[in-house]
Amino acid sequence: MPRKPLLAAAIALLAGSAFAQQPAAASSPTLAQVKQRGVLTCGVIGSSANFSLPDSQGVMRGIDADSCRSIAAAIFGDGSKVKYVSLTPAQRLVALQSGEVDVAYANLTWTMTRETKSGAQFAAVNFYDAWGFLVPKASKVTATNKLNGATVCMLAGAAEPRAAEYFDKIKIRYKPVTFAEGEQMRKAYLAKRCDVMFHDISAIASFKQTLGAQGDEHVLLAETYGREPLAGAVRKGDDRWFDIVRYTWNAQVLAEELGITQANVKTFPTTDPAVKRLLGVEGDLGASMGLEKDWAVNVISQVGNYGEMWERAFGKSGMPRGPNKLAANGGLMYAFPMQ
Repeated sequence: MPRKPLLAAAIALLAGSAFAQQPAAASSPTLAQVKQRGVLTCGVIGSSANFSLPDSQGVMRGIDADSCRSIAAAIFGDGSKVKYVSLTPAQRLVALQSGEVDVAYANLTWTMTRETKSGAQFAAVNFYDAWGFLVPKASKVTATNKLNGATVCMLAGAAEPRAAEYFDKIKIRYKPVTFAEGEQMRKAYLAKRCDVMFHDISAIASFKQTLGAQGDEHVLLAETYGREPLAGAVRKGDDRWFDIVRYTWNAQVLAEELGITQANVKTFPTTDPAVKRLLGVEGDLGASMGLEKDWAVNVISQVGNYGEMWERAFGKSGMPRGPNKLAANGGLMYAFPMQ
């Protein structure tokens, strides 16, 4: 037989063998531990309205809390099987590294050094944020260039270099006053220990909301700084667990794109191939991650699509959805292909 047909036959044989012997989904030690324990441990801030804060019944509410519920629903078919672990900003990555939590949805900004130096891997951005400035209306400050010599309340950690960068850029002197926890910072601001609060815009909006009518006594300045992709993080080294966290979020974004909601997911027409795959009517998306066929149905029926999560968390805050809109509507949120 001539060389070229022989080569072609060999390639075809190898290719056929490769497709015929596709390995089963790799196991996940984290998933095994979670199933054995019977509950997902999820690290949250626990004191940030709209992200994670207990309601009057002690139930954790907010978009981060719902992101944790979504993972539990994907694994157990029961979104209530979550143990929330409240963490300070300094504790978030430590708790993840030590195994105290299985996943952290704790107002964590996805940065390069956090991935390269901390052993964390970011799986899914559930909120795009930016840094903002809150001042008392009585101060009559209308722009950041009027803050020369101001004392600035901020959280220790990521906020410090961002504030330094911003004020250096606009050539303004300032005095930082740092705090380990958000509640300490908010109390200090209200006690007038500082002239301005430098914090995530979303957290500022949440804070103003908790003040009720007094929220109108404080002004969020028009200037913002940077882009803060807040994301769920897992420990490096467990690729299958990373997949579960990422594609749980992805399923919720895709559901919103497709018009699938908490109310209609179990009756939604399954003629579209993308819908069939997402809802487990055909294909093996769940099995590829070690989950049941109806994992995404459980997530959507119990927690909702991404837009529903956002609306529950931020709808009453008056904050525009902005970059958290679907890409089709001018935002940054879009689903990766699930096939």
